[in-house]
Amino acid sequence: MEQPAPTPPISRFSVPELAALPDDVRARIQEVQDKAGFVPNVFLVLARRPDEFRAFFAYHDALMVKDGGLTKGEREMIVVATSSANQCHYCVIAHGAILRIYERQPLIADQVAVNYRKADLTSRQRAMLDFAMKVALRAHEVEDADYARLRDHGFTDEDAWDIAAIAAFFAMSNRLANASSMRPNAEFYLMGRLPRKS
Repeated sequence: MEQPAPTPPISRFSVPELAALPDDVRARIQEVQDKAGFVPNVFLVLARRPDEFRAFFAYHDALMVKDGGLTKGEREMIVVATSSANQCHYCVIAHGAILRIYERQPLIADQVAVNYRKADLTSRQRAMLDFAMKVALRAHEVEDADYARLRDHGFTDEDAWDIAAIAAFFAMSNRLANASSMRPNAEFYLMGRLPRKS
C-alpha cells in the first residue's frame, strides 16, 4: 500500500523559534494564538524578519481592522477574490475561513474564490469586486468611470480607496506567500463551514 506523502514545511524559508523573537513580535503572535486557538502560519513565516513583520501587520490592520463603508466580510471578499485571481493558496484558504465566519455563510468563500460573478452577492458587492479585480489585475486601466460605478452603488471615495488598497496590499501578500511556499494551517479548512454548537 502506498504511504501518504509527508507533510511539507510551512515555508521554504526557515521559521524562527518563538523564544528568539523580539518581545513585541512574540506578544502579537501570542495574542493571535489566544484568540484563534492556533498560530496562523503567516505570522511564523513573516517573523523571520521582525521589521517587515511589524510593517506588514501595521498596514494589514490599518486596512482590515477599521470602521468605514465596507463591512469586515466585504473586506475579506476582496481578499479572497483577488487572491484567487493571483493563485495564492494560502490567502484563499486563510481568508476564506475568515470570510465564512464574518458572513455566517458556509458556501460564500468557495463561491467568491471560484467565480465571484456567480456567488450569492448583492449587486453592490459585485461592483466592489469588479473594481478590486481590476486593481489587482489591470490597475493601469482604472479610470473615472470605475469610480462613478462605485458611487452609483453607494461607495464613497474613501471606500474606493479602501477597496483599491486592500487589493493592492494583498497582491503583495499573495506574491510573498507564493514565493515562500507558505502553507495554510489545516485548521482554516473547516472554520465556518458548520454552524457553531450552542
